[in-house]
Order: sequence, then C-alpha cells, then structure tokens
Amino acid sequence: MNFAFRQVDVFGGDPCLGNPVAVLLDEEGLDDEMLRRFSVWSNLSECTFVLPPTVPGADYRVRIFSLNTELPFAGHPTLGTARAWLDAGGIPATPDVVVQECGAGLVPVRIDGDRLAFAAPERLRSGPVAPGMLADLIGILGIEPEQVVDAEWLDNGPGWVGLLLDSARTVLDLRPDASGYPGRWDIGVIGPHRPDSEAVFEVRAFFTEGEEPLREDPVTGSLNASVAEWLIATERATAPYLAAQGTAMGRQGRIYISGENGKLWVGGRAKVVLSGSADLE
Repeated sequence: MNFAFRQVDVFGGDPCLGNPVAVLLDEEGLDDEMLRRFSVWSNLSECTFVLPPTVPGADYRVRIFSLNTELPFAGHPTLGTARAWLDAGGIPATPDVVVQECGAGLVPVRIDGDRLAFAAPERLRSGPVAPGMLADLIGILGIEPEQVVDAEWLDNGPGWVGLLLDSARTVLDLRPDASGYPGRWDIGVIGPHRPDSEAVFEVRAFFTEGEEPLREDPVTGSLNASVAEWLIATERATAPYLAAQGTAMGRQGRIYISGENGKLWVGGRAKVVLSGSADLE
C-alpha cells in the first residue's frame, strides 16, 4: 500500500532549523501496530496519520504518535499536519482556518501565508508542583533552588511540568541528567531574555521515552502554548511575544504567541521539505 507522505519543518526561523514531523495522509487501512512501527522507524519525535473526520466541523482527523505512545495533542505535529494536508490539496470548509480533530477535540489552525497558528487548548492539569517533585526536578536540571522563580503543571496533553528560571542564560547552560531519577519526565524550562533580545523568553523541553535517557525536543508547540497561558495569567508576559527554542541544539525555533478574542494562538513557519509516498506493503 502506498500513502502520500510529507515531512514538514515546523517553527524554523530559517529552513531546516525547526522541528520536523512526518505525515502520512489518507492512512485508512493501517492497524495500530503499523502506525507505531512507522513512527519508531522514522526516528522523529512525532509522526502523524491523517484520516477522514468523524465529527461535524472538522476538516480531517489526526492521530499523533511519539516513539512509544499515542498523544491526544501536540503542537508542532498539529501545524505540520495542517501544512501537509494543505500541500496535498486539502481545502478547509472555512476559508483561512483548518479545523483538526484529534484526541484533545477540535483544534482550529489559522492560515497566514507560510505561517500557521493553532488555538492553545485548555490545560488538563495545572497548579503548583509538589515540593518533593520540585526537588527532583532541580536535581535533574543540576541547578540551585534559588534559580527557580516558580513552578507549575503545564499539562495540555503531553504531560509537561514547567519551571520558570531566573534568566535565559541559566536555561541555555542547563545540562540535565535524569539517570538517578527513574520514571517518566516531561520538563519544560523557561527563562527571560534581556530586554534588547529578539525573543522575550528562551524555552527548552526535556522528556523521556520508556527506559531511554532524557532527550531534548527542538521546538515544542504544546509546551509553548501552556507556558504562554501561565506567564500571561501571572502577569509575567503580555501577548504578542516571541519565544526562542532549540538554541542549545543548534536550531532556530521561533514561536509567535498572540491573543485574540480571549484565545491564545501559537504560531510559526511550517514548510514542506520532503514530499512523496510511503510504500508499506
């Protein structure tokens, strides 16, 4: 069976400096085992699989897989899937807005030239981080407690917990190690840049997959969405603002946060880099 395939660079300030996602279009006929197998084989942080919608108002349905699990929602896969669907000839029912159906419900994606933006979903978990867990997070990051300004649950699907640190430099200097801390970790770290910087905040995202060591995600839409909600609600930021991510990995992630009619939008460049078909017979 052959399936239309796109690989999309998402949130890159320049070509191939963002976060790639693999997209299989019209994937009806593949079972869950093949979806997981393809995701692992691609060796990307996420792959998505596009299906016909099952609810009114959606333009398509998407399933989002990381290397080891299926996610109800993820940010850069959402923008990458919308771009792949449009590139393959998809026409949204509402001009300039693609409506995606996923495990988190319906997610609108605005079209603005080569930039797309999704409406930030509500958090599934919020509130303070327990002292014991915060101590573990500080240990994993290898920082001093006084470098932590605040901590908050930022879970809108992938399970993020966030730490606001004292500066972008502290964030960029992190060399985390979770080897002495068993379990699954999804850690978002944020630090403010100097006032004369291009970006207002530097963001990094660290996560574990199964028993593997802690990894870093280049650019993370879901995390930036919940970070924006948190920072704006606590009056540490105002929309619009620009966040940078991936700097420590040699990437150039640029995430545009904006607000309109009570909604937060998370946007960035989404460009198809590879186009073709996948033969899964």
